[in-house]
Amino acid sequence: MTTETTPTEKYLEVQRSDEFAGLRRKLRNFIFPVTVAFFLWYALYVLLSAYARGFMSVKLIGNINVALLLGLLQFVSTFVIAWYYSRFAARQIDPTADKIREDLTAGAAARGAATPAARADDAPETDTEAAK
Repeated sequence: MTTETTPTEKYLEVQRSDEFAGLRRKLRNFIFPVTVAFFLWYALYVLLSAYARGFMSVKLIGNINVALLLGLLQFVSTFVIAWYYSRFAARQIDPTADKIREDLTAGAAARGAATPAARADDAPETDTEAAK
């Protein structure tokens, strides 16, 4: 009698691994500070708009005032964060995640290849085999 691990057990094993814990730590160390920084930046914009109307209405160039500039910078900062996360993920997260996935699928393939006779017996008949 062999003891095979079920897919659920395999996923739990991966979740408990040091490699997966490191991956989660890297992701959290990026996401939480960036999210807090962006939220504070946005809150500053809202608070200045509500309580510092004089400052926000200062004209910089023509009809462009501080409020418009800071509002546009909200969009710019969103795109910069998205670009930076994409770059971070490609360099720091994706290689480790790909390795974990490859290890997981290689283990599943090895378990499946270990019993080719059982798989052949379970295979459904094709039309040509049924016609024989």
